[in-house]
Amino acid sequence: MLSTTRAPQLASVLIASGIILSLVMGVRHGFGFWLQPISQAHQWTRETYSLAMAIQNLLWGVFGPLAGMAADRLGAARVVFFGALMYAAGLLWMAAIDHPLAFVSGSGILIGAAMACTAFGALSGIVGRTASVAQRSWAFGILGAAGSFGQFAMVPIEQQLIAITDWQQALWILAAAITLVVLPLTLTLREPTPSHGMTVHHQSVSEAIGEAFGHRPFMLLVAGYFVCGFQVVFIGVHLPAYLKDQGITDPQVAVTALALIGLFNIGGSYCAGKLGGQLPKRYLLSGIYFTRAMFITLFLLAPASPMTVYLFSAAMGLLWLSTVPLTNGLVAGIFGVRYLSMLSGFVFLSHQVGSFLGVWLGGYLYTIDGNYQTVWLITIALGVFAGLINLPINESPIARQSAVAS
Repeated sequence: MLSTTRAPQLASVLIASGIILSLVMGVRHGFGFWLQPISQAHQWTRETYSLAMAIQNLLWGVFGPLAGMAADRLGAARVVFFGALMYAAGLLWMAAIDHPLAFVSGSGILIGAAMACTAFGALSGIVGRTASVAQRSWAFGILGAAGSFGQFAMVPIEQQLIAITDWQQALWILAAAITLVVLPLTLTLREPTPSHGMTVHHQSVSEAIGEAFGHRPFMLLVAGYFVCGFQVVFIGVHLPAYLKDQGITDPQVAVTALALIGLFNIGGSYCAGKLGGQLPKRYLLSGIYFTRAMFITLFLLAPASPMTVYLFSAAMGLLWLSTVPLTNGLVAGIFGVRYLSMLSGFVFLSHQVGSFLGVWLGGYLYTIDGNYQTVWLITIALGVFAGLINLPINESPIARQSAVAS
């Protein structure tokens, strides 16, 4: 249990982090709705917008360790504040720029860096440092559920904004929302004070990085998280267009599908975090990846209809961000929380390399083949691969962990 002095601080951090993550992840999950209107307005192929989203996801990962280092050293509040400003600037850039190269590079750099500063990497560090060891996995589950709620709540709003106004004005409104909501909440992200008598292992940043990359379980986590990124970003960005190709032209079906993913992942992320405190996290991760592969296979084999789309979305929703509390929980359990934001950033870099390939290959192979079949098959194979490599992960704290405060 948390001490009476620590519990209010954890509650405050979780509320602020949850609202921030709900908004920034919710906006990001709706980017698929801009694929067609932006492409049509500028007379681009789908590959151009897909490349912009791919660069954005890749740079999110590249900036992740740097944002994590800054959050570990300077505090999450400053990093999130800076990230919110970049997020708003990136959305305005997407609305204003009509040159393909400038659009791809500008939106990629601004929003990629913004996501690194405002999403799971920076926020998981302060949550992990504020929560007790017993509550840490649960707290990560709450954080993951907040990100899922954002998808559930924001995706329909974004689609309606585009329909009621237009795609440019919708981006302006979202930029204003990021600025007005996130910036004030950073004032409540106060770093915890180390407990009296706590033993601290004095380790430099370079030593922490070398220790992690020399540890086999960390490398297996890195490889598995690549698959997570490939799967969820390909589906999140390309599912609306895929459904239209399958003859499901009602845009409300895609909106409902993405919202269902977010709705069901609220419970999925929370349960994953809760179970992660009771069962081996490696087995839970393996089960998630194997089950994803199975659900994708069934979806491709089933007749295309709104009902099969909704069932697929609900099933995938249970597994969508449920890898996050388990992965962050493993990193914290093995290495401690001193450099949690940074190490989580390195793991997330692998996730975003997968995201880059998933979203870009979706557009590239569609341009070549005229369909998404090859990319769907890749997602299935990668799911089986990730399920296998998570099984042998050793969850035990490293040897020097006995001298480090948890």
